[in-house]
Formats: sequence, C-alpha cells, structure tokens
Amino acid sequence: MDLIGDITAIRIPLPQPGDVTPEELYPDVREQAERARTADASALEAQCDGLGEDALLLALGNARARREAADREIRHLLAYGREFHGDRPYKLDALAQATGMTPSGIRTAYSSSELDTVAREIGRRPDGRRTRPAAAPDRS
Repeated sequence: MDLIGDITAIRIPLPQPGDVTPEELYPDVREQAERARTADASALEAQCDGLGEDALLLALGNARARREAADREIRHLLAYGREFHGDRPYKLDALAQATGMTPSGIRTAYSSSELDTVAREIGRRPDGRRTRPAAAPDRS
C-alpha cells in the first residue's frame, strides 16, 4: 500500500480517453496530470515529514481548508453582487442558482464582516441600499 500515492491519485485523477477535447491533446493532458501527481506527492510527503503527521489526516485537513476558503470566497462574492453593484444588484434567484443556495439563503449568507472585507479589498463602500446586522463574534 502506498498511502501518499493513493491520496494523490484521489486528489488528482488522471483523465481517461474521451475526457479531453480535442482528443489529440489527451497525451499532453495526461502527462500534465501525472506531473501534478508527482509534485503533490512530494509536497504531501514533505509536509508529513516536517510535521510528523499522518498523510491522510493532513490531506483531509488541507481539503477542509480549501473548502473553508471557497465558502469564504462565495460569501464575499455574494456580498459584492448584492451590496456593491450599483443601482441594480444581482437578483437573488440568479445568485441562488449560481451557488446552489436558496434565495433566502443568499440574504443571510454574508454579514457586515464580509461587507467590510469586500469594501477594503475593492477600495469602496457598499452602495448603502440596505444595512446589515453587526457580525457575530467569530468563535473559531
């Protein structure tokens, strides 16, 4: 059993014939994925050695961190689309469809802390149509 190799194979699947269009690019795409697997395996092994941690637990922790970063990015993009987009904010239905959320979920997906972050990143204040409740203290 090659734990790191198995984890890398799960994280970076190799393309199968028919997955790549145009088909003549398949060998190049497969080679690229194989190189990515090799680099990922080396990085994971170095992490394991450096931290003295189990490879699977590290991979799961890394996946969780990526998921949390993606969730944070979605909240920031929703705040931007609803609060920083001029006189015509994005409609709740369109945002819900794009995110897989419900329209009511969009309304509560972000708080004033996300608005503050977006304002700082883009260098301007929200359009001011609505006021958001104060952010709950982060307990993590």
